[in-house]
Amino acid sequence: MRLDANEFLIRSRAVIAGVDADNEGEVIEAGGVLVRDGLIAAIGDFEDLRRANPDLPVEGGSGAIVFPGLINGHHHSGLTPFQLGVPYGPLEFWLPQFRGMRYVGHRLDTLYSAIEMLESGTTTVLHIHPGLSGSSDDWTSLSDSVIGAYRDIGMRVSFSFMIRDRNQLVHEDDAPFLKKLPKDEAEYWRPKLEASKAPVSEHMRWFEDRKSAWAASDADRVSWQLAPANLHWCSDKTLIAIFETARKTASKVHMHLVETCLQAEFAQRHYGKSAVRHLADLGCLGENLTLGHGIWVDDEDLDLIAGCGCCVCHNVSSGLRLASGVAPVNDMLRRRIPVALGIDQAGINDDRDMLQEMRLVWALHREPGLRSFRPSAAHVFRMASEHGAATTGFEGRIGRLDVGKAADIVLVDWDDIARPFIDDGIPIVDALLMRARQMPAETVFVGGKKVVSQGKVTCIDRQAVLKEIADRLNSAPDAQEQEARRRTKDLLGHIEDWFTTAYPPSSRPRYRFNALAESD
Repeated sequence: MRLDANEFLIRSRAVIAGVDADNEGEVIEAGGVLVRDGLIAAIGDFEDLRRANPDLPVEGGSGAIVFPGLINGHHHSGLTPFQLGVPYGPLEFWLPQFRGMRYVGHRLDTLYSAIEMLESGTTTVLHIHPGLSGSSDDWTSLSDSVIGAYRDIGMRVSFSFMIRDRNQLVHEDDAPFLKKLPKDEAEYWRPKLEASKAPVSEHMRWFEDRKSAWAASDADRVSWQLAPANLHWCSDKTLIAIFETARKTASKVHMHLVETCLQAEFAQRHYGKSAVRHLADLGCLGENLTLGHGIWVDDEDLDLIAGCGCCVCHNVSSGLRLASGVAPVNDMLRRRIPVALGIDQAGINDDRDMLQEMRLVWALHREPGLRSFRPSAAHVFRMASEHGAATTGFEGRIGRLDVGKAADIVLVDWDDIARPFIDDGIPIVDALLMRARQMPAETVFVGGKKVVSQGKVTCIDRQAVLKEIADRLNSAPDAQEQEARRRTKDLLGHIEDWFTTAYPPSSRPRYRFNALAESD
């Protein structure tokens, strides 16, 4: 079959169309999908579809498990910090070390993680770029490079960029912190920090222009949204401007919030209330907002989030690897808060395997107790599909296999899942979640175009990409890179001293899953 065929059938052992209102997988045994012009034209029994369309080419087969393309709802960059020499540790000490990392360029970096996402069944990504610096021409060049890489490999992308106007290194503004540094160190860092603090009004004008341009150019594959970095990184004035622009342009907003206990404490110290309550008082909570992480929220916060219709993006591997904590996902689900999933910088295996991330979510939130609420495999499947879609700007078009939706479709091999045996009583969704192997996607379509075949991406030369990355990073660091690493190491010592003084050790709640479970 031609990769660009406009119409074809998909045959399966079972089609997982989505999850129903009772959180059960909607499964069509021996199902089929008719794809026409990039959309799902029909779905049902394969033999019925075959009889109605006898001359169409057929993808898949009697051993294929078919399901909607997964959505990575929170992603930043390609090569992981660990690969680039940054060991995992508390977020406040981990993030500053990025300033000493080497970089292979926007296109290669994007393609690297996109390969891993597609080959594990992720067809859409919410890309949150770490930030913008330089002139608006530089911003356009950066965004075009990143978006262009996703388009070339065949993914959908919701693009955003983190916006900060204060406190870039510690929980006080840059100027007073830099005054505490030795003069030569302050002089090195000052211009770099200033370069990433463009006036928010300029950011907003540029965002409106680029969102409009991409809507005209490729609204099917590219959406834009806003990403205020976090409460401690954004002044109230900046937050209000961002959310006003979001309302004006009907844009989604994705905001990191209370990822660590220190971020929660920052809000209490500076506002006398929780971060969620402060956003509510500013008028920033609403259905267009997704809160990234949301680990250190309390019951009152969750009630506010549930009442306003916000989504939360759960980044389970990130919370564990960075010792940030465990989000109260079960409490969110009890309140019917939509929960999406993100892999953040990397999953538990330092890659972007969404099915593996889903398995970790399922396992981590199994509260002890005979009658405790625990998410089912179907709950988690919905997080990575339908709920993820709701955060992207492509909502209503992806996340399920329904007539009229985009043909973003993943096929995995049942034999790889079931080898040597799975009892017929095990639901298909559970089997997929529990036993999918690493990078399991055999075939992937995005908008009806085949972008993965026999487990490998088809639209780019993956080996050439990996070789070019290896060649660049195996070369000796240049003088500028060596200085950045040295300066960053010195800076980290000052940052550690600042946080140790500002936040002396105190009693913290234990991990939520260690609390005694309710007996009923």
